[in-house]
Amino acid sequence: MRGAQVRADGTTIRWVELPGTEPTRVYLHGLGASSPAYYAAVATNPALAGRRSLLMDLLGHGISDRPADASYTLEEHADLAATALTAAGARATEVIAHSMGGAVAIVLAARHPHLVSALVLVHATLDPQPPGTGLGTRYTEEQFVHGDGRAETLTRVGAAWAATMRLAGPEALYRTAVHLGRGSTPTIRELLLELPVPRTYLHPADDEPIGARALTDAGVRVVAVPDSGHNIMLDNPDGFVAATAAALSA
Repeated sequence: MRGAQVRADGTTIRWVELPGTEPTRVYLHGLGASSPAYYAAVATNPALAGRRSLLMDLLGHGISDRPADASYTLEEHADLAATALTAAGARATEVIAHSMGGAVAIVLAARHPHLVSALVLVHATLDPQPPGTGLGTRYTEEQFVHGDGRAETLTRVGAAWAATMRLAGPEALYRTAVHLGRGSTPTIRELLLELPVPRTYLHPADDEPIGARALTDAGVRVVAVPDSGHNIMLDNPDGFVAATAAALSA
């Protein structure tokens, strides 16, 4: 495990690092998840192994610190990840990012273009949530952090997701979910369409992303992975590895 201080108060983002050749690959997890737990098996698959790989936990998640005073906006997540990558000596990285992490990766590429050379987005969040949905409509932050909201959420999401979600700081989980639901300006989708780097969007075969044609027209490779749900790397590791390796060699 390695880490980098990302705030003046000593707050640290940490990652599991797999040694290998440059350029560096960075794996980013989704909301309430952890990159080592979600990516260890696929990142060490022979088709993807051999490259320096950082299985990084975003602020407030997994093995990274969980400050209660952070904003946990998508922009803050991206900026602090950029600080960690810079401290790690990473440049022009290939970023593989799932769900919420995909939204952060897109913001990272837009705000810190020298740090990202390619994106593989794994069923990533591209659009704001519809009004009246999401964690922020179910609970206030007070109810989630100090009331029953967090415990109810851990029960509702099921044992597998709860196994990593319980590692996230309650403020981090709530605020990240709320900001993810609100999206960004420009939207994550609009940012993605304008990025100049190679971009691939992996999705379950039975869940084509909204606006797939517009993504393709903008140069985004849209790739269906069979026999998988939202957690493609866990549901079909071989399919994930094959699609990711093809995307990064294209």
